[in-house]
Amino acid sequence: MKRNTTLWVIQGLLAALFLFAGSMKLILPIEAMAGPVELPGWFLRFIGVAEVAGAIGLILPWLTRIQPRLTPVAAGGLVIIMAGATFITAAGGPAAAAVPFVVGLLAATVALGRWHTHRAEPQS
Repeated sequence: MKRNTTLWVIQGLLAALFLFAGSMKLILPIEAMAGPVELPGWFLRFIGVAEVAGAIGLILPWLTRIQPRLTPVAAGGLVIIMAGATFITAAGGPAAAAVPFVVGLLAATVALGRWHTHRAEPQS
């Protein structure tokens, strides 16, 4: 029970974070999203869509019990995004890469925790 609550808290925080970050990538002008590495505008928009979809995927499938196996898949996709963000942000210094690294670890925790929980449930 404690594990489930912990995973829900992490999922909620990550969903809020990715919903905000993804929405900003979809709303802000491309010029306002300049970072340490120049990325094409279409790629930033794609990442925004992926982050919003990942945020939704972290919550809805598990909450509604409709295709709950999609929750660890969404978390795994966000791990991939955060691995790229860690690598790109490291160009600005290792301290800057700490935040996306920790967020990636949290997403990996959800992916593994929900995958193990899903595998332990009897299939109907």
